[in-house]
Amino acid sequence: MVLKLVPDYVIPSPVTVITSGYDLVITGRLFLDTTDTLFKVISGLIIASIVAIPCGLLMGWSKKLEEMTKIVVGVLRPIPPLAWIPFSILWFGIGTVPAIFIIFMGCVFPILIYTIDGVKRTDKVLVEAGETLGANSYQTLTKVIFPSSIPTIVSGLKVAVGIALMCTVSAEMIASDKGLGHLILNASQLFDTGATVIGMLAIGVIGLIFDYIFNKAQNRIFW
Repeated sequence: MVLKLVPDYVIPSPVTVITSGYDLVITGRLFLDTTDTLFKVISGLIIASIVAIPCGLLMGWSKKLEEMTKIVVGVLRPIPPLAWIPFSILWFGIGTVPAIFIIFMGCVFPILIYTIDGVKRTDKVLVEAGETLGANSYQTLTKVIFPSSIPTIVSGLKVAVGIALMCTVSAEMIASDKGLGHLILNASQLFDTGATVIGMLAIGVIGLIFDYIFNKAQNRIFW
């Protein structure tokens, strides 16, 4: 007989976690919530990338544009993404869209800053070589600076993924009716610590998969 010193509602036993995981898999809830969270994370990252990467390239390339936008970025960047939750609920209600908005606000600035940094790290010899060969400003930006900045941009995306997962879970606990964050919140309210651990592990696995993908991308770019 196993002496149980700590009750399951404090720290779940492996048996409790496995049982909860089995139930979540059988009912299909784990798959549905994981899929929903993945959709929000990927959507938020894509939208943030569409906005941040072109803006970062232009801001890194043009000192005048960077000076014009420095104050706005400097004011908005330190604001925690979760501080936007009341506005996201007012603007978009409860559901998927407000969660994606929160992810966007959390991811856009890291990607932007890394992109600007990537542009500034571009070897000036490459830029001068392109200009010597007759490249105009657009061609220099798209054919020289952007390819040179890709490794740094990928690093920014890796940072953004971690922020996206944190934002997603927090937003799903407050402004969503499904997803892994909502699953964790409901399970904790019912003292179902086994299901809570399963939700946490699912988030960790998602982060591990994204990290693997970006590492592979970086290795392919560098080598």
